[in-house]
Amino acid sequence: MRLHDHEVLILDGACGTNLQEMDIPETAWEGKEGCNELLNLTSPETIIALHTEFVEAGAMVLETNTFGANRIVLDEYGLADKVEAINRAGVNNARAAIGGKPGVYVAGSIGPGTKLPSLGHIAVDDLAGAYEEQIQALVLTGVDALIIETCQDLLQIKTAMTACFDTLESLGHDIPVMVSVTIERTGTMLVGTDIAAAAVTFEPYPLFSFGLNCATGPLDMESHIRFLSRNWPGRISCVPNQGLPEVVNGKTCYSLSPETYAREMKRFVTEYGVSVVGGCCGTTPAHTRELVRALVGVQPANREAHA
Repeated sequence: MRLHDHEVLILDGACGTNLQEMDIPETAWEGKEGCNELLNLTSPETIIALHTEFVEAGAMVLETNTFGANRIVLDEYGLADKVEAINRAGVNNARAAIGGKPGVYVAGSIGPGTKLPSLGHIAVDDLAGAYEEQIQALVLTGVDALIIETCQDLLQIKTAMTACFDTLESLGHDIPVMVSVTIERTGTMLVGTDIAAAAVTFEPYPLFSFGLNCATGPLDMESHIRFLSRNWPGRISCVPNQGLPEVVNGKTCYSLSPETYAREMKRFVTEYGVSVVGGCCGTTPAHTRELVRALVGVQPANREAHA
């Protein structure tokens, strides 16, 4: 089967917030704490263990631990020469966790980086080159899909999408491409773009899905998901945080329970026709397990009735 054959796809949960709770050898960081992507090389057993928990919870798509694995971000840690190695290891670690289990796929995670072109942080050509390098490594190592996520800047996303489709064409590969934007509580992306403008901008691209991830929980995403349900022609994705972060006893916590999360996501599927669901910051394997349970036998709403 392919991703296209599934009416509903369940993505895995958080990487960063779960890694913070794991016992990772100090030596694995090599003095570069905060570079989670380096762990693909220095502590693959940690990454495989995390992926495995989500596979056992029933996730259908594993996102690679490559969110910041482009040259621009890695250069901040002195690791610009490790782009190919880190991305290839990220894919292989996800495959190792799947262990040949049918119906589980690997999506190459491509984050926004730390420099936005609309704010003058970086030239478009430099950003495009960094994306092309990362995408080529992910595709040649055998991902089943690519997910451009946590996007905050229209120019950054268009650059990433163009790099993505150009690279796929040059390599002779045809795999699904998902895009997910981050809408702040202000109702817009970081640089001020709303969901309607983003949808109009992305509609000409042959995307597998378009939706939201990160920044907020399901409640703050609902109006944007409702808009997409009525206006976006393709698949809709929703990958929220587990509520807004709270600091409890000096630790950042996310308060949404697995049961509440699963109930809200099921409602998005049955009311708004969302067909790609998962979790961002704060999402544990317990949340994924409850989501899988809630979606047994559930079909996305017929969105034609809402158009």
